[in-house]
Parts: sequence; structure tokens; C-alpha cells
Amino acid sequence: MMHRRTLLGGGALAVLATLARNTAAAEQTDTPAANDKSGGHGGGQAQPAPNEELSLEEKMRRRYPQPVKAGFLVGLPVLDWNDSTLGFVTNVVRTPEGKIQLIMPYGGWFGRGGRPVALPIETVAILARQIDLLEWGDKELIAQPTWTGAGTTPIDPNETIRIALTRR
Repeated sequence: MMHRRTLLGGGALAVLATLARNTAAAEQTDTPAANDKSGGHGGGQAQPAPNEELSLEEKMRRRYPQPVKAGFLVGLPVLDWNDSTLGFVTNVVRTPEGKIQLIMPYGGWFGRGGRPVALPIETVAILARQIDLLEWGDKELIAQPTWTGAGTTPIDPNETIRIALTRR
């Protein structure tokens, strides 16, 4: 049986060890006790606002939005938290207020068909060649009105927009 060191080489093993250390350190700093300057006993300095109290725009800003051509998003699957495909992006539009929305059929069979709904760009994030719906669940999608296109303007496929990044 070969050892990992001979399979990966010393350099690759060192990189993997560094990544594991950085991931563990990041997970520790994400806990409330790690953010508490008083030693985890409450009191002391004020805590940052919980993520639920932030606006959708602020949540998107914290996810490091990156530039992407609007046409790149068309055809990508939209996934829920269980990695089930909810639908596929059919259009990218701009509202009269200047907000960007992704249009996706919802309620069809295997992510196809169904009624079109508009997903605000602030509620999603890109993960490789798929889009994760982060801020909404089934209740919000069911409550969304059917998108008719009234008042919206299609975004040119070559126009660069910004979309948040995510990882799992």
C-alpha cells in the first residue's frame, strides 16, 4: 500500500495541511464565543449584528460580489439548500428601480416548465456552474407573483453585472 506522501508529494501535502489549518481557524472565528472579546462570558464589547438583521444588499456585499457577464448566468441551474434543482435561469432583467433579477420557472417538473418567478440577485450566489438560492425557501418562492416582464428591461448578455460568491 502506498503512503499519501508518495502519492501527493511533500509540497502537495504541505499545501493540504495549510488549507486544513486555515479552514479550522476560519471556523473557530465564526463562532460567537470566538467573536466575544470578553472571553465567552457575555458582557464586555457589543457583538456584531446577527446575519438575519442585515439587509439583502449588505448580505450580498459580504459575499464578495464578482463581475460576470449576464449571458453567463442564463441556463445555469438554481439549487436550494438540499442541492435540489429548482429551475434554470432563463433571463436576466433590470427593474425600473435598477435592481437586477434572475428569471426562473418554478414549480415545474425536474426544474423545467412551471411559472416564471423573479429572484433578486441579492438572494442568490454563484457556486461554480450553478446558482444557490441562499436567502429564500419554498414559502418565499410560492409567494412570489408570476413574472410577466412588465416594467423590466432585459440585460444585454455581454453586460457585466456583479453576483455574490458562495462555497459549501
